[in-house]
Amino acid sequence: MTSHPTPQAAPLSPGRLRLVILAMSLGAFAIGTTEFASMGLLPQIARDLGVSIPQAGMLITLYALGVVVGAPLVTIAAVRMPRARLLVLLIALIGVGNLLSAMADSYTVLAASRFLSGLPTARTSASPR
Repeated sequence: MTSHPTPQAAPLSPGRLRLVILAMSLGAFAIGTTEFASMGLLPQIARDLGVSIPQAGMLITLYALGVVVGAPLVTIAAVRMPRARLLVLLIALIGVGNLLSAMADSYTVLAASRFLSGLPTARTSASPR
């Protein structure tokens, strides 16, 4: 049985390593905030949109559904894409979804934008391979 050497990544300089850690930390914070901040705001969201609190809670479910649907789709679609480019693209898509959510003037638009912003989230928060 022959063993094949595994490719080793070049070590990062301390400054570059700090930058990478900062970028990953900010990304994790942004994804976590996107995912969980709306839970504490449900009464205000419901009031502003003129819906019940359970209906506003569906916005959290729609985001989670986007994550579940998006994970396999993004993984299959991006199997040959360089990981750094994929990460930037997915973060940009999350940003677009969040921008649409912020600008939403109706429950329907907000629901659709929450679903869309959930699509790229699962692959973004997974460990790169």
